[in-house]
Amino acid sequence: MSFPDGTTVPALGIGTYRMGEDRAAREREVAALALALDLGLSVIDTAEMYANGGAESVVGQALQGRRRERAFIVSKVLPSHASRRGVIGACERSLARMAIERIDLYLLHWRSASPLTETIEGFDRLLAEGKIARWGVSNFDLADMQELSALHGGGRCAADQVYYSVSRRGIEFELLPRLASRSIPAMAYCPFDEGRLLQDAILGRVARKHDVGVAQVALAWLLVRPGVIVIPKAASAGHVRQNAAAVKLTLDAEDLSLIDRQFPPPSRRQPLTVV
Repeated sequence: MSFPDGTTVPALGIGTYRMGEDRAAREREVAALALALDLGLSVIDTAEMYANGGAESVVGQALQGRRRERAFIVSKVLPSHASRRGVIGACERSLARMAIERIDLYLLHWRSASPLTETIEGFDRLLAEGKIARWGVSNFDLADMQELSALHGGGRCAADQVYYSVSRRGIEFELLPRLASRSIPAMAYCPFDEGRLLQDAILGRVARKHDVGVAQVALAWLLVRPGVIVIPKAASAGHVRQNAAAVKLTLDAEDLSLIDRQFPPPSRRQPLTVV
């Protein structure tokens, strides 16, 4: 998967939402992230909001003793910190928690009260100082992206992280094509629709056909979408291995047709799903 500047990453990564909340789970969470890196799932998505920085601390521990270039770190700034100066401080705190010198992709978590022009100016200063390699947004719908691209510097947006799963396909109608036309990847969070897809009978039927789990089917479906990076959370080694196996699963035309009948593509504009 490529970013507008030509940088490539694997289409499957790992998310860290709810990590860092329980000290008893920390060793397991660190091990899960370390295993993900060992298996080539180099994109690690986190945010200052997750466990009030606790997830970033888990990421930092997982990175200890590893070559920094083997991981592609994504973090997100809270809207309350999205002013020109606030972005700078938030990024520096995130860097300190992860004990790294640069964030590979820094996202505005969702729209804030601060003008987008201020946020862009803060991002650009971070770029100039080498504290981030590129910036993007999260939970931006089509109108948000159009507004952003019209602003000075808005064309430097490198990604849009959005809710996307086989059962939540609204972005396919307008947003995904626009992103693709500008070579901006969509980062798909909640690929299992907050767990609801794991109980779906049709996906279960496809899973049994291939002798895999339902989660692997849901991920495999997303992994063939052009311009999409998928970041499922996996807080245990077992879940990491199950997710990684989705890369080798090929859904055939019969599978895809069956899934389309169960979860039809959108025929009209739909509100962006946000968690």
